[in-house]
Amino acid sequence: MFGHSAFALYWFSRIASILSFYMMVVAIGWQLYELTGCAFDLGLLGLAQFAPMLLLTVFVGHAADRYDHRVILMCCQITEAIAALILAVGTAYGALNIYVIYAIVAVVGGARAFEIPTMAAIVPSLVPRRLVPSALAWFASANQTGQIVGPALGGVLYVLGPTTVYAITIALWCLGGAMLSMMRVEKASRSTEPLSLRSLFGGFRFVRHDRVILGTLSLDMFAVLLGGATALLPIFARDILETGPWGLGLLRSAPAVGALAVSVLLAHRPLTQHVGRVLFSELTIYGVSVTVFALSTVMWLSLGALAAMGAADVVSVVIRFSLVQLRTPPEMRGRVSAVNGLFTGTSNQLGDFRAGVMGALFGAVPAVVIGVVGTILVTAIWMFLFPELRRIRSLDDVPAGTQPSAKA
Repeated sequence: MFGHSAFALYWFSRIASILSFYMMVVAIGWQLYELTGCAFDLGLLGLAQFAPMLLLTVFVGHAADRYDHRVILMCCQITEAIAALILAVGTAYGALNIYVIYAIVAVVGGARAFEIPTMAAIVPSLVPRRLVPSALAWFASANQTGQIVGPALGGVLYVLGPTTVYAITIALWCLGGAMLSMMRVEKASRSTEPLSLRSLFGGFRFVRHDRVILGTLSLDMFAVLLGGATALLPIFARDILETGPWGLGLLRSAPAVGALAVSVLLAHRPLTQHVGRVLFSELTIYGVSVTVFALSTVMWLSLGALAAMGAADVVSVVIRFSLVQLRTPPEMRGRVSAVNGLFTGTSNQLGDFRAGVMGALFGAVPAVVIGVVGTILVTAIWMFLFPELRRIRSLDDVPAGTQPSAKA
C-alpha cells in the first residue's frame, strides 16, 4: 500500500491533521468546563460543529466533485491553523470567553464540512480499485492513530497551558498541508453537470435510491447519535474518576486504541464473509461497551470499555466508507461523501449535543445508559427495515455504481 507515494503522503498528512484536531478538542473541552462547569455548555460544542456542516453539505459535495481535492484539503488545514492561532492568542491575552470558543469551533466545523467528504473521495484516485478497501482501512488507522496520540498529548501538554497545545496544533496543520502539496494524484473524473439545485442535491438523491448505502449510513448515524458519550468525558474524568486533564486525554484516546488495532487488522485481512452480519454484531458490542463505561468508577475498566467501543465502531466505519466509495460513480463521490459526512456529523456532533442536554437533565451516567438502550433498539429495528444489509456477503462483490435511478 505504501508503495504508492501519493497514498503514503496522504496517510501521514491525515495523521498530522487528526492529531491536531483532537489535541484542540481536549484543550477546548477542559478549558470550557473550567470556565462554566456545565454539561449543557459542553453539549453546545457539538452543536457548534454540526450547524455549519448541516448548512454547507450540498455545497461541499459539489465542490469535491468539481475541484482539485488536494487544494480543498490544503485550504481546510490553513483555516484550521488560523482558528488555532486565534485560540492561542486569545488565551495568552486573557481575551477568550465561551462565545469566542463557540465561534472558533463553528469555523473549524465549517472547514471540516469541506474536509470530511473530500478526504474520503480522494482515496480511490490514490490506489487501484482492488486496493480501495485496504486503503480505506489504512485511512481509518491514520484517523485512529491521531485520535490516540492527539487527546493524550493534548491532555499532558495542557499542564503547560492551553496556549502550548494550540501552538503545536498550528505547526502540525502546516506540516500536513505541506505533505498534501507534495502529492501527485492521477486526474480523476470530474462532474461537468451545471450548478443547479438538481446537481447540489444529487448526493441525497443517489443515497435515497441506494438502499444499501441509505441503510448503512442511517444505522450508523442513529446508533452513535444515541449511544455516544464523548461530550460528557470531562465530567466522567473530573467528577466520577477523579482525575485531571491527563486522565481526560487518556479517556479520549482509549476508543482509538481499540479502533487502531482493529483497523490495522482489517488493512491486512479485509472482511471477506458475512459483512452484513458483522455490521449488526459490532453495534451490539458497541452498546455493551458503552454501558460498561457508564457504570464504571475505576480508570482501568473505563479505558478498557472505551477501547472495546472503538474497536467495534471502526468495523462499521470501514464497511460504511467502502460501500460508499465502491458503489458510487467517480463523478459523484464528492456529493455522496458529503452526505456521508452529514450523517457522521449528525451522529458525532449532534450526538454530543444530545448527551450534553440529557446529562444536564438526568446526570452523566443515566444520560449514557438511556442512549445505549436506544442504540440497541435501533439495531434491532434496522435488521428488519433493511434486510439488504443482512444479506451483504463480501465487499469484494460490491459493484461499481452507475445507479440510473439516482438521476431520475
